[in-house]
Amino acid sequence: MLTRRNFLQSTLASCCLPALDRLSRAEGVGCDRTAWYRQAKFGMFIHWGPYSQASVEASWPIMVPKPGGITEAEYRALPKTFNPTRFDPDAWVDLARQAGQKYMVFTTKHHDGFCMFDSAYTDYKITNTPYGKDIVAQLAHACHQDEMPIGFYYSPPDMHHPGFRDTSKPASENWHGQPERPEWSSYLAYMQQQLRELLTHYGPVALIWFDGLNNQEKYDGAHVLRMIAELQPATLVNDRLGVDGDYETPEQFIPTAIPTKGVHLTGIDPSVSNKLKTTVPSPEDFRLWETCMTINDTWAYNKNDHHYKSARTLIRALVEVASRGGNLLLNVGPQPDGQIQPEFQDRLKAIGAWLTLNGDSIYGTTYGPVQNVDGLRTTAGPKAIYVHIFNWTPPLCTLRGIDARVLSARLLANGAPLTFRQTERKLDIDIPQSAPDQDVSVIALNLF
Repeated sequence: MLTRRNFLQSTLASCCLPALDRLSRAEGVGCDRTAWYRQAKFGMFIHWGPYSQASVEASWPIMVPKPGGITEAEYRALPKTFNPTRFDPDAWVDLARQAGQKYMVFTTKHHDGFCMFDSAYTDYKITNTPYGKDIVAQLAHACHQDEMPIGFYYSPPDMHHPGFRDTSKPASENWHGQPERPEWSSYLAYMQQQLRELLTHYGPVALIWFDGLNNQEKYDGAHVLRMIAELQPATLVNDRLGVDGDYETPEQFIPTAIPTKGVHLTGIDPSVSNKLKTTVPSPEDFRLWETCMTINDTWAYNKNDHHYKSARTLIRALVEVASRGGNLLLNVGPQPDGQIQPEFQDRLKAIGAWLTLNGDSIYGTTYGPVQNVDGLRTTAGPKAIYVHIFNWTPPLCTLRGIDARVLSARLLANGAPLTFRQTERKLDIDIPQSAPDQDVSVIALNLF
């Protein structure tokens, strides 16, 4: 039987390996391809394009138009005025660093088909705007200079390409794609050509983040995965191409239990998480996963959306995700001029400040041995368990379910030692009257 102590040792041995040089990994040096990703835990998602000028979501206004909203013709005309003269890729990377984020994922092409890179296979691209420069090239260069892993979001659906759908009709009529048409093969070739560009022109690519929407099998995913593996063997791929990828991608929700193999999350329907078991799985059964989430209610910049999640809510979301072994990919939608709005910056920096003191409880950890307890979450690190307390209730914190022998306890934020008493059934920790952190306080338990 797998004891919690053995579970901790075996899980941490597999997921807490130090990140190796990216080139070495690409050359196939013996290392788990996902090791850096498991270590990272927290990344920045970036949705940006000409649509930011209209304060509308990427693509959806032409796929599912709303009465009185932007027309498809107006949406299509947005690239003609897109000129983000204040775009500074180094500032973006610096903000991600300040937030404690360990990788970035950028939308190279959304469902509308507009390319933020200088693709040789279309004229519908950033280099044909007033701005005229390759955004992806600039961001990739800045990331590589700062040793920040960069991944590329790429949408298989494409409202602009005549092989994907009959473009003589409104996108709202056939946005699901038309694989039954003879032109479909031309679209698959186009998609593969663009992926080759992204994987050969922009340096090491940490991951490809597909967003396949419905009926993902129509994109010949098995062939695409083989192509990616041939071009960049270390590149990770998510689960939205109709074939099994390296990790699951629940969207705008956090699974209520630890994802395991054999249970696939759609990325858009939180009800599937009810199929997950609430027990702590073995490392062999664990399914790597990542929640993507917005800071307000929209992915793209929207000057009218002021429904911002608080820094506390976002910090606790990061803890929730890490406590179940996942990553959090937190989105920003830059402004039309290329800057990231102050409300996003403030919240990202607040998360970074919390991670400066408490990062050991997130980075390089996996799901903790104590699950589904109101008011607290646990993560497991090398020879340690981290107890994240949402509801600080002095003078005692009581834990049940820690079988490993605890050698010492301390407050992670300031290192203050804590007294405790451990029996076979529970662990009682004496805690001070005041919480060391107003958002989430962390106790580090060093194990035998």
